[in-house]
Amino acid sequence: MDMTVYDYSALEFNGQKKSLKDFEGKVLLIVNTASQCFFKKQFKTLEILYKKYKDQGFEILAFPSNDFKEQEPLTGSNLETYCRIGQQVSFPVFKRIHVIGEYQDPLYRYLSDIKLNGQVDSNPMWNFHKYLVNRKGEVVDYYYSLTSPLSKKIHKRIEELL
Repeated sequence: MDMTVYDYSALEFNGQKKSLKDFEGKVLLIVNTASQCFFKKQFKTLEILYKKYKDQGFEILAFPSNDFKEQEPLTGSNLETYCRIGQQVSFPVFKRIHVIGEYQDPLYRYLSDIKLNGQVDSNPMWNFHKYLVNRKGEVVDYYYSLTSPLSKKIHKRIEELL
């Protein structure tokens, strides 16, 4: 497996392409989000997790998606305002993408396919599915939507990688 998450990029709300290589050397938690989802309370717990570890080389990357029951109707500046002001998140949030299906973003194809990433075989089954990436850009674990960002399991794994 020669590919890592660093081989991918994402679109910021201003339309600029952001290389994930900019996060090289950090432990990443990549999560698909939705503003109308039952799990949207995880925005707050993700922010707590982010603040706890960000100074140690940890980053959360959020990818809004409307793939599950159209629970992300917002786009553009409305979506950015919801995340930044409504949910008060300070970690990077990118433009809305597809995380499953025919139009699945290449990053999510990599994250979810063991043939591409060598470690994890898990497509998001709902919003707030989380992928954990080590400092080398390799996917090392995943957590279903039900797993709280404040769970001991996630904290322990992040601390091991930091």
